[in-house]
Amino acid sequence: MKTEKYRMSFTAGTLLLQESVSIAEIYLETGDWDEVRDEVISRNILQARIESTAKRICLELCARLKYLHEDELELLVEGDHQEQAYLLWLAVCRCYRFIYEFSTEIIREHFLTLKYDLHHEDYDAFFNAKIEWHEELEKITDSTSYKLRQVLFKMLHEAELLNTNNSIIPAMLSSRLIDVICKHSAQDLRIYPVMDSQLQGCG
Repeated sequence: MKTEKYRMSFTAGTLLLQESVSIAEIYLETGDWDEVRDEVISRNILQARIESTAKRICLELCARLKYLHEDELELLVEGDHQEQAYLLWLAVCRCYRFIYEFSTEIIREHFLTLKYDLHHEDYDAFFNAKIEWHEELEKITDSTSYKLRQVLFKMLHEAELLNTNNSIIPAMLSSRLIDVICKHSAQDLRIYPVMDSQLQGCG
């Protein structure tokens, strides 16, 4: 059976929280992603010096945000900083299956087995294991692989799921965040380092 190829374009930007929230606000006002793109570029919301760079980052951020349902986007705009960070991590995981699987297969398993330290070697082993099923990973150079790992770990820090010592931080999910995610896909809660008991009654 052919395995769906991973989308590995997440080096275009980390979580970019403030920029992502601004883009979500524009979408909720216009309801049109083409209008969002035009406004982001014309107002230089991403504060990029080169327009081509702004277009590339905007394209990637919009691609991520499209994976959030409207009520999730509303909470992204209205929520507190932690809820916003968690929702952007959700968008990233839904957009990039590679990161989704890293979250559920490595980070969550580490957390549940009380192995809180996350090492670069954990990422490298995961990446190498996935090559067997995803031949597109074989084409990635060492320098690009290093960049992918660097961006992924930075996103984990920005999502407040990893501290400065690269130790996993238990996710403190608010009840309204749990409710809005459960409404659409309860299994997505597994991208966060939470105990199984916190998932009971959801979905």
